[in-house]
Amino acid sequence: MGIRERYFQIQEELTRLRPEKPPILIAVSKFQPLEAVREAVDGGIVHFGENRIQEGLEKFEEWLSRKDSPLVLHHIGPVQSGTLRKLFQGYSYAHGVGSLQTVEELLRRAQKEQKKIRYFLQANLTNEESKHGFGEKELVKILSDKKKLSNEFCILEGMMTMGPSDGEPNRTREVFRELANIRKEYYPEGKLSMGMSGDYKIAIEEGSDYVRIGSAVFGERN
Repeated sequence: MGIRERYFQIQEELTRLRPEKPPILIAVSKFQPLEAVREAVDGGIVHFGENRIQEGLEKFEEWLSRKDSPLVLHHIGPVQSGTLRKLFQGYSYAHGVGSLQTVEELLRRAQKEQKKIRYFLQANLTNEESKHGFGEKELVKILSDKKKLSNEFCILEGMMTMGPSDGEPNRTREVFRELANIRKEYYPEGKLSMGMSGDYKIAIEEGSDYVRIGSAVFGERN
């Protein structure tokens, strides 16, 4: 089974799980060679995720340079304030905005570039030191004044989180449900970016609007 077949098979599954509003399936192409990306684009895949800004720009350069290209590039790694200016060279979404300083810098840069970008506040709800993002209390505090989180060009799309590193299903569900509850109470119009190859079904059940899937689409890397 090829990349296109795997992608649309998962998309069909997502539609069965949420027929009223299927989530957007992001094909995570990080570390994938250009040949695999070309196969995916030629197969009709539009949404791609990269976690290294420059690598993604170089890999998708031939499509990003076309004004009529439907390709949508998502940055799915932690956004660092020192390099975020490069996001405006081709990315439409940033999923890993995990500090107030980065939010403020993203807002300033978007205004300066006058290019639109949508972003997600990254929540660290497992309290793992290896993970980036806002804790629950900090996230809730920031959401209490949402008008400061967007401007004409930089728009808060929602919130993102990852499950625990050990992938334990019950704990994963707890984490995803916690973010869904935060949305319900503090940001009902916001979208959720949750779920990867190993836990996307749980994420959909808990209300995710975007899932970020790599190996289940592209296959395991050698």
